[in-house]
Parts: sequence; C-alpha cells; structure tokens
Amino acid sequence: MNSITALFYVFSAVLLFAAFRVITARSTVHSALFLVLAFFSASCLWMLLRAEFLAIVLVLVYVGAVMVLFLFVVMMLDINADEFRRGFWKHLPLAGLVGALIALQMALVLMRGFELEAPPVTARELEMGNTKLLGIELYTHYLYPLQLAAVLLLVAIVAAIALTLRERKSSKHIGASEQVRAKKADRVRLVKMQPTVEAPPAPPPGKPAVAPPGAPPGAPPPTKDAGAA
Repeated sequence: MNSITALFYVFSAVLLFAAFRVITARSTVHSALFLVLAFFSASCLWMLLRAEFLAIVLVLVYVGAVMVLFLFVVMMLDINADEFRRGFWKHLPLAGLVGALIALQMALVLMRGFELEAPPVTARELEMGNTKLLGIELYTHYLYPLQLAAVLLLVAIVAAIALTLRERKSSKHIGASEQVRAKKADRVRLVKMQPTVEAPPAPPPGKPAVAPPGAPPGAPPPTKDAGAA
C-alpha cells in the first residue's frame, strides 16, 4: 500500500465519521462544525484525485461561506433540538426506507458511471487546463441550471433573514430610536419618604417591657395597641 492509498483511507474514514456525527450530534452547532470537517475531508479527497480546482472551491465556497453563514443562522435562531427528536422512533421506519432507496439509486448511478470510459483528451484541452475546461462546460451547456441554483440560494438567504428578523415572544429587544429618545426622568424617579421605626416585639408574659432605643428617659414602654398603630 502506497502513501496515496493510505491517505485515501484516512480521509475517507474521517469523512464517514464526520457525516455520521452530523446526524447524531445533539447540538445543531456541533452538527454544523462536523459538516465543516466533512467538507474539508472531501476536499482532501479531491486533491488526491488531482482535481485541485474543485478542492479549493469546496473549501472556499462551502466551508468558508455557506457553512459559516449556516452556523450563524443556527446560532441566531436558537433552535430547540429536543422538539425535533420527540418523534424520532415513530418516523424511523419511513426514514430508513427512504434512505435505502437513496442508497440504491446512488449505487446504480455509480456502478454505471465506473463502467463508462472517459473520452480521449486532445493536446489543446491539455494546454487549457481543468479550470478553463470546467468553466467552458459550466457556462455554456449548464448555464440555466447554474442560474436556477443561484436563485435557490438567494431565496434561502432571504428566508434565513426573514426568520431571524421575526418578532418572537421570548426575545427582548428595543428599537434604537426609542433608546435615543430616552431621558433620565423617564427611567428614574426620586421619592422622598419619612423614616419609620418598627415597633419592638412584645415581651413574653411575666417580663417587664423595655422602652425602645432612642426614647426619652421616663417614657412609658409601648403597649400592644400602640405597637399595632
């Protein structure tokens, strides 16, 4: 086993572990971080396949922009993950059936794809390089799907902003204009009150009453009626 094969198995194992933790982590923030690790491991696999442009695009676009935006949206929405897990075992059979169908479809496509032979590359295409050839193919034959994907991303960004700016009962916020118009008299009110002295507790039966501290000499001790008043 050479070094490239060993690196392939290492990056593949890390990718599978990160993908498994994306769907099993209890915290949505942890799931997003594991998804970043999965994207980075996939970019390393692209590098081993000598697809440097795809690897750099995967890191810059998904890890550097999309996942950071998704992470901030998750943190701002403050999603309660416990509510999503209440019906987990109830919907597990249907989810397993859908996952099996998806795996079967992917297996059929990949098996047919491995049997196909790539067309021969001309000398002119070799001089142009992978990046230029990918750009020509993307912006000529697949221009409309590219624009459709851009519109979907724009709708997702607008939806995320709308969910963030919605007024929730649990959120405590105040407008900037109200803060600027605030005055000291509206927030603090000084009230002058007369000092009061609490009456001492009544003495137990058979024990003489004691005058309160600060009373003039010879003053009678307070009675129960006076203390109540």
